[in-house]
Amino acid sequence: MPFFRKVLTAFTIALALPVAAQGESSARNPAEWSYFGGSHRFDRYSPLARINAGNVKNMRVLWTRPAVDKSILDQFPDVTPSPYLRGTPIMIGGVLYASNGIGLVEAFDAATGRTIWVQKPFAPTFKEVAGQSVRGLDYWRNGREARIISVRGEYLYALNAKDGSLVTSFGNGGRVSLNRDTPDKARYFNFNGPIVVGDVIVVGGNGGGNLGQGFGDFGLTKEARPEDIRGFDVRTGKQVWAFHVMPAPGTAEAATWGGASDYSGNMGAWGPLSADDELGYVYVPLSGPTNPPYGGHRPGANLYSNSLVALDARTGRFVWQYQTVHHDLWDYDNVSPPVLADLRVDRKPVKAVILANKNGFLFVFDRVSGKPVWPIEERPVPASTVPGEQASPTQPFPSKPEPFDRFGLSDDDLIDFTPELRAEAKRIRDHYVHGPMFMPPSVNTGKPGAMGSILLPSDLGSAGWNTGTFDPETGRYYAVSTTFPNVVGLVKANEPGATIAYRYEDQPEVSFGGPPYGPGPQGLPLTKPPYGRITAYDMNKGDKLWVVANGDGPRDHPLLKPLGLPQLGHVGRPVALVTKSLLFLGEGSAAVYGVGIPDKSVFRAYDKGTGKVISELGLPAGTTGGVITYEVNGKQIVLVPIGSTAFGAAWVAMGLK
Repeated sequence: MPFFRKVLTAFTIALALPVAAQGESSARNPAEWSYFGGSHRFDRYSPLARINAGNVKNMRVLWTRPAVDKSILDQFPDVTPSPYLRGTPIMIGGVLYASNGIGLVEAFDAATGRTIWVQKPFAPTFKEVAGQSVRGLDYWRNGREARIISVRGEYLYALNAKDGSLVTSFGNGGRVSLNRDTPDKARYFNFNGPIVVGDVIVVGGNGGGNLGQGFGDFGLTKEARPEDIRGFDVRTGKQVWAFHVMPAPGTAEAATWGGASDYSGNMGAWGPLSADDELGYVYVPLSGPTNPPYGGHRPGANLYSNSLVALDARTGRFVWQYQTVHHDLWDYDNVSPPVLADLRVDRKPVKAVILANKNGFLFVFDRVSGKPVWPIEERPVPASTVPGEQASPTQPFPSKPEPFDRFGLSDDDLIDFTPELRAEAKRIRDHYVHGPMFMPPSVNTGKPGAMGSILLPSDLGSAGWNTGTFDPETGRYYAVSTTFPNVVGLVKANEPGATIAYRYEDQPEVSFGGPPYGPGPQGLPLTKPPYGRITAYDMNKGDKLWVVANGDGPRDHPLLKPLGLPQLGHVGRPVALVTKSLLFLGEGSAAVYGVGIPDKSVFRAYDKGTGKVISELGLPAGTTGGVITYEVNGKQIVLVPIGSTAFGAAWVAMGLK
């Protein structure tokens, strides 16, 4: 069965919507930042140029704002916000709106950072107040009515944009429960927030599955209920459609699960959604199936896992899909936002959507039809050696563009600053099964050469929610990525209640919870640099233009400092911003997944044409969310959330004094 499929009917529950006045969230004012991805296109681009290559060296911190307003902490002193501040603000009409350090929405003055209003908790209890920040929210306006639409915990909220009060006609007094009645009572969560297309709120997220024991999907059980993509009426909060990410029984798509589609799933849209407001389409990057390292219970390609799906946002109608990884065993799911780009390929205009996968590939499609812009080849990949496992015999490899990071592990990839480091790196590598891209996880026998499989990229991925910035002026796409291997070893799941044959065994000394660069000699990385990088592409041609390291990396390590090395690149999850003449990028905080800068960091402005560093500005912590820019009172401001255990969390605004 082809993995690209265009259909005109959906496995959806859709109720007809009356024709309503169009919401105005799609309007793009160059002085504003209307969605946490810049716009619904998620290009993270602004045409502003008051801060430019000629004066960016004069950029300074203008003000900072704590992650949670003092009024909340005074009322609830026992609340301890996480240093992981996800909230990337939007700016509309001189006001910044953002999910704060505990997930409540705050509105503050875009020029000064002063509080305008703070969302009140639905109930004045510690349980209600304690929460986590969310990356984004959306703004809907019709005439004089304006609403902030947000997700917090298991609820979808509608707030009055003027004062933060609940819109009581929406759902149950201003909010709608997104939790579903599942046998395991798993709770819904969504760290990316909603997107409003026309008069429909679209939400992804996750929450249907029983994760069992262990981190994330790497548990002891195979039973899980996937999280549907749902649409809600922006005025009433009524659910108007649901797209089932697990295909309906009896369909050709369901057959790709080998009979496991009635219980195996847990996939959903972990990554941000994007939308073409003119087409009315929403683009959904779907995650992997239950317990990625072992899939013996789910033979087949497992549609719609690891797929990019286009839906009609008004009705939930299925338009097209493409599966980027078949029968995922590596956790190489789609967690990066689909980036919409208008290209010119072979002298023909193409309305494209660009998707970065965690494995380092860029997939480029016509966003109307779903047809690949350049051929995608099915190539043979290694077979699994785990009893009962049947890895997919092939995987899709884009012919263009080239990958934006390392994949697979050969002698040529190993660190080689000194002969001693290279020899030790080779000894470490040879403890594990290794080889080309898509080398499957293997059983850890405890014997050298068979202590699990070493994966590059790791299950953390080279790309993440932070990857993807597009410049519509030049047609260039910038991929921000991390080079980070890890080891996945499987053992028999003999624990009480286990329903999966093999489970993932965490090895702290070789996982991303251990040394800052994963397994490697003397606390150094296993591979050659750069370890954090920016890769620039000409997307009209599909050509890679340049690669630069972002940050110093380990060049001050005692074994490397005498060598006088250039920047090697920091691991982490920073987000890039592209403007008229500059590319801005910070250094990702260790508060994000435990990988990144643990304390003070550097925020850089790059020449967007060459990748050359133009200026650097020190910050008290690494970045934890997206960089935005806007103009207020004739001044351009660049703002980013930051956080660390030592510093705490805050938004920091930068500009010209």
